[in-house]
Amino acid sequence: MALGMGIGWRPEIARTVEELPGLDWVEVVAENICPCHLPDSLSRLLARGLTVVPHGVSLGLGDADRPSEQRLKDLAERATALGAPLVTEHIAFVRAGGKLTASPQLEAGHLLPVPRTWDALKVLVENVRIAQDSLPVPLALENIAALISWPDEELTEGQFLAELVERTGVGLLIDVANLHTNHVNRGEDPAKALAELPVEAIAYVHVAGGEERDGVWHDTHAHPVTEPVLEVLRELASRVSPPGVLLERDDDFPPSDQVHGALAGELAAIREAVGGGVQAPPTTRSAPATAADREPDASAASADPSARDRLGISQTALLASLVAGGPAPEGFDHQRLRVQRRALAAKRASVVARIAPELPEILGPGYRPAFLAYAKGRPMGSGYRKDALSFAEHLLISGLPANARARRQLTRWWEDRIAPRPPGRAARIARAARMRLLRR
Repeated sequence: MALGMGIGWRPEIARTVEELPGLDWVEVVAENICPCHLPDSLSRLLARGLTVVPHGVSLGLGDADRPSEQRLKDLAERATALGAPLVTEHIAFVRAGGKLTASPQLEAGHLLPVPRTWDALKVLVENVRIAQDSLPVPLALENIAALISWPDEELTEGQFLAELVERTGVGLLIDVANLHTNHVNRGEDPAKALAELPVEAIAYVHVAGGEERDGVWHDTHAHPVTEPVLEVLRELASRVSPPGVLLERDDDFPPSDQVHGALAGELAAIREAVGGGVQAPPTTRSAPATAADREPDASAASADPSARDRLGISQTALLASLVAGGPAPEGFDHQRLRVQRRALAAKRASVVARIAPELPEILGPGYRPAFLAYAKGRPMGSGYRKDALSFAEHLLISGLPANARARRQLTRWWEDRIAPRPPGRAARIARAARMRLLRR
């Protein structure tokens, strides 16, 4: 399906997105919308005939465990509500532990790389097939950016993606910014990856900005698209005319009087990079893996339990090291693990501040250091909203914040949200009286 030129829809730029000229479609983070009550802006875009594609971020198809039936149901409902021609997700793992490893479940709160091994491929293939059977429209999967590399990988990124497509028929969402990120952080050649993957499976392409800090590329989605990323896009467009290209911008938007011009300028640069599509005959794709490298049981229909067990153990060890104070697993670059730990904690603090803006208002400049201290060794177990409540509870138990007025405000905030149901009139009156006594 030809999608054309698109942009990621975000509430902060909703009005600007509606006004951008030459826009054919938008992508929306699936977990951020309610299918029974779409944002007015999305409804207006749909009424104008623009395609809206839901983009999932929490399914965890690269997890050692099977995908959640409820998450798949939620994703399917959003696809139906939007009349979407496809849904997209990521080739990543986002949680580990739980019943599979008889250990507490850990949440990364972020997309982490799947090891490019035959075991991980078996598990991913089965998980993708489960998802395909549960969704009402085709599925396409995105390659992710990574700060760390797994030791002893058996396939390149291009080979891994090609094998996945060959075994499942899944579409690909190729993020050229992520290819550039992996070039800087892991020394992987984007052109080699593009030569190895089946370009005919590409459903659309992501383009996004980032920045380099201390020799590490951070895929921020909060900076303008850079020339090296556009160069990877040109390389892709020399091989295939992508059915759709989409600009991602998630944060740190320009001022309101400049955002329209800034985003329109980035879209224009992307259009120019793509040009008229393929400028030369498509190059011959490299084989997914050489005959000597191919797994003997490449036609296996499902992952054997031992493959899930082995993957589960290794993912749990890595995630425990990143979010729960566990030791560094053997073979990983310890410096890069430290960078990843800091990045995960910083993202966790930022997301909690966004979904619970009262917390930084109550705590002021002390919010971020207090949250980072809390997060060290305290993994997120079941999502950011519960994480915000757990953080507030931790502070209150510790007698913090030191300022009495801020502590009363935090107590009220926590009590209002921890209750399983809205308090009755008597409870509200009692609480109000208690608060008055505390303020004396």
